[in-house]
Amino acid sequence: MTVRVPITEQRDASYDIVIGRGLLGDLAGLVRSACPASRYAVITDSHVGKLYGAQVVARLRDATLPAQLFEFPAGERNKTRETWALLCDRMLTAQFGRDAAVIALGGGVVGDVAGFVAATYLRGVPYVQVPTTLLAMIDSSIGGKTGVDVPAGKNLLGAFHQPRLVVADLDALGSLAPAQLAAGMAEAVKHGVIADREYFAFLERECQTVGKHAAPPDVVERLVRRSVEIKAEVVAADEREAGRRAILNFGHTVGHAIEATAKFDVLHGEAVGIGMAYEARLAEALGVAEAGTARRIRGLLEGYGLPVELPDTATVDGLVAAMQLDKKTRDGTVRFALPRAVGVMCGDRQAGWTVTAPERVVREVLGSGKESAQTR
Repeated sequence: MTVRVPITEQRDASYDIVIGRGLLGDLAGLVRSACPASRYAVITDSHVGKLYGAQVVARLRDATLPAQLFEFPAGERNKTRETWALLCDRMLTAQFGRDAAVIALGGGVVGDVAGFVAATYLRGVPYVQVPTTLLAMIDSSIGGKTGVDVPAGKNLLGAFHQPRLVVADLDALGSLAPAQLAAGMAEAVKHGVIADREYFAFLERECQTVGKHAAPPDVVERLVRRSVEIKAEVVAADEREAGRRAILNFGHTVGHAIEATAKFDVLHGEAVGIGMAYEARLAEALGVAEAGTARRIRGLLEGYGLPVELPDTATVDGLVAAMQLDKKTRDGTVRFALPRAVGVMCGDRQAGWTVTAPERVVREVLGSGKESAQTR
């Protein structure tokens, strides 16, 4: 199946997301058609490289597409300026020119770093996203956001650079650990909250099967397809996050603060799940969400085995300080993408898509969550 992302703000920037099984075997043909180049830099991490790196490069070469593997150590801790610089230097040493292209093979970290390399290498070369995790397939590989983390916070250096193609091979999900599958489900839950009440209900019904390796193929395919459709529809109309695309940040203001203060010991999807639980509670505290919205979101997150409480190491002061560095902060005021109800977000084109929250209320919500967790 194919989902088109029609980018209107940039000429010739639209691209396809191809979803199916066995697609890594067809990658050479897909890449040749959508992203022709003289050479391909296949960028991956040390974990995915062991699983798929050699076979992808071999298949590209068998199809007479010159390719070279560039690997960096796995983990969010390595999504840094240093990794970006090292990869660029290695490509320069290997004499990749402006007629080359990048293939990002891996999860969200690989996609962000490799995309940032593509966006900046020789002032920009084309690239293809080949996500291998659920989170990357349904969220991070779509929309052209690339970048790295810095000591001040997550994704604070980056660029918008749309891929020429996204190839989501569902067979790759079989190699994921349960925690990684659950982390991906956090983004699926987010998609239901921000845009589709029926999809959220589907996730509730399938809670006992989705996320397990024995999940029916048709259920997995429906999940990936619908999440991809939602993400594609939102980013297509707002390439550079100047409007409605901000709703995709539900859970991420608190989530990114958790990641930063935990030194990335928490998976991104886990942090977003916790962030959604607290931001939904914040929406009710501010009076913008229907009563019961937070409880329903929290219940679904727990159903998929995701944490919904702040890590023991998190402090209210530390989280608030980290949120001050969030990209949505304006004039020192933290803003949040908040739901009115499952399937409906606050805001519109005139009023904007994020909500100002007084620091006092934010602290109360974060603090009450910590206190209730400690009394359990």
